[in-house]
Parts: sequence; C-alpha cells; structure tokens
Amino acid sequence: MRKDIVIPEVKDVYVAAVLDYNEDFNTDDWNAYIINDGPEAIETVLIVAQGYDDKDMTAPMRHTIKLVPAKGYARIEFLEDSVLRLNNFFSITYFQGTKMYEKRFELPANSVLKDNAVMLPVMNKNGVLAK
Repeated sequence: MRKDIVIPEVKDVYVAAVLDYNEDFNTDDWNAYIINDGPEAIETVLIVAQGYDDKDMTAPMRHTIKLVPAKGYARIEFLEDSVLRLNNFFSITYFQGTKMYEKRFELPANSVLKDNAVMLPVMNKNGVLAK
C-alpha cells in the first residue's frame, strides 16, 4: 500500500524574506513572500508559519492565498524583528492541477540579514531564501 503512494516533489516554489520599504512608518521591514517560478499557477495555498528556539516558541500563524500565478509571488506576512532571532518555518501546502504538494521551508535563526540576500527569481529583488 505505502509503495503505491506517490508524493510529488516541490519544484520552482520558494519562500523568501524580502526587505521592503514601509511608506506609512518610513522604515525598512522584512516580509515573507511565496514565489512561484513555475509555468503553472498554484492554488489554495495554505501556510502555517511559526518561530522557535530551545526555550521560546511563537503561536502558529495560518494564512491562505487563493492563487499565486505562474511566474508570480504573494506576500505571506510581516516578520517582526524579535522573531528573526528564532528559527522560522513555513509549512506550505498547495494544489497544482489535480495534485497536492507540501514542503516545509525554514529561515534559520539570525539568518535574515542584508548580507545573506541573493537575487530572487521572479521578484527581481534581493532577499533571503528559506531552505
């Protein structure tokens, strides 16, 4: 039975922390984004985000995004400075066509820094990719 279950591999979908300018507060803020670099849209994207370390854990935050178009992206949430010292993970589940995909992305503690930023696909901005 178990050998008959096919779990599709997630390809061309990423989670990244991006430094955006907030015009309301005149500050640079880190925000988490989901990026779809694939040729097909992804639908019914369910996201559970949580931060943790040896002694602290944040409450899980749940998000739903109806559609992320092909070669598109969507903002997940604001990353407050105090949670950047924690390991932050994003459990992503979505549908592409008739298949359901799932992957856990993690931003290690203290890794969200300008020095760790790389050029992100689709967004054409610098950001820190989750692994």
